[in-house]
Amino acid sequence: MEFGALPLILLLLVTIFTLTPSVTSCPPSDRAALMAFKSSLSEPYLGIFKTWSGTDCCHNWYGVSCDPTNSRVADINLRGESEDPIFERAHRTGLMSGQISPEICKLDRLTTLVVADWKSISGPIPACITSLSALRILDLVGNRLSGPIPADIGKLSRLTVLNVADNQISGVIPASLPDLSSLMHLDLSGNRISGPIPKNFGKLQMLSRALLARNQLSGEIPSSISTIYRLADLDLSGNRISGSIPAAIGRMAVLSSLYLDGNQISGGIPASLLQSKGLNILNLSRNAIDGQIPDVFVPTSYFMEMDLAYNRLSGPIPKSLTSAAYIGHLDLSHNHLCGVIPTGSPFDHLEASSFVSNDCLCGVPLRIC
Repeated sequence: MEFGALPLILLLLVTIFTLTPSVTSCPPSDRAALMAFKSSLSEPYLGIFKTWSGTDCCHNWYGVSCDPTNSRVADINLRGESEDPIFERAHRTGLMSGQISPEICKLDRLTTLVVADWKSISGPIPACITSLSALRILDLVGNRLSGPIPADIGKLSRLTVLNVADNQISGVIPASLPDLSSLMHLDLSGNRISGPIPKNFGKLQMLSRALLARNQLSGEIPSSISTIYRLADLDLSGNRISGSIPAAIGRMAVLSSLYLDGNQISGGIPASLLQSKGLNILNLSRNAIDGQIPDVFVPTSYFMEMDLAYNRLSGPIPKSLTSAAYIGHLDLSHNHLCGVIPTGSPFDHLEASSFVSNDCLCGVPLRIC
């Protein structure tokens, strides 16, 4: 090759690269999947789907975001309650009906799927959701979804948030759910989920919030829960859970709130719960818990809320409660407690409703002993 021809070749290469279009819009397959998803839903008031027009779904399609490196659809974020201007102009929250189309599963680079608080979206969670291996956030709260959680949900190894609260989901907690090794936030509350909590629930070592309230869960609290080091909030209230409270739960390092109210729990209160250095909200009300309240409070004890009402507790109110650093809301009503109500903090700011319907309590704010 002669050196004189080299500049001409370089010029041709530059021209070719200049004329070759860069990837700036989503591929037709992603657009087709979004249009199929849209066609199965109806949103009559806000006009959200009116923005889903044209060939480029990466730009100016409400709630859709793409990966800038390859223009594949990465995020769908559609919330029916938002401070977005589209809601402010309409002066209302969103209302969407229809179903979540399985065509959504063709968006195989999807990392976020939020279709939340639309009130009237029904039908099942598409089983093929578990094929979206890149999915990190699945938030379907506040709809009317029914049917089970997909059985192989545990395949989503990158999932950090699973929120299907306040729907009409039934069936059991899938046996594969504890395989979600990256899961940090789990909210299944307000559904019709039945059966036991998986015994190996403690495999969810990254979990910080486990909210399973207001379902039909039964069986005992798995002792493995106490091994979830990062767990800060555990809510099992409003279920049919029975058996005793594992003492090891009171020794969890960062647990700050524990709601077990409205179940069928029996046995005594583990002293470890009242000795916990991090736990500051404890609600054990409306169970069948018996025995005496452990007299183990110390000057470092700090509870914003302690509700032990509607149980079968007996004996006196622990005198060591007066040594606690802080006890905010305290409810001991509707038990079988007996004896003199201690004086001093926190008892000097509590009303009679905190002590009524016991066997023989007396003293301020009740009758004189």
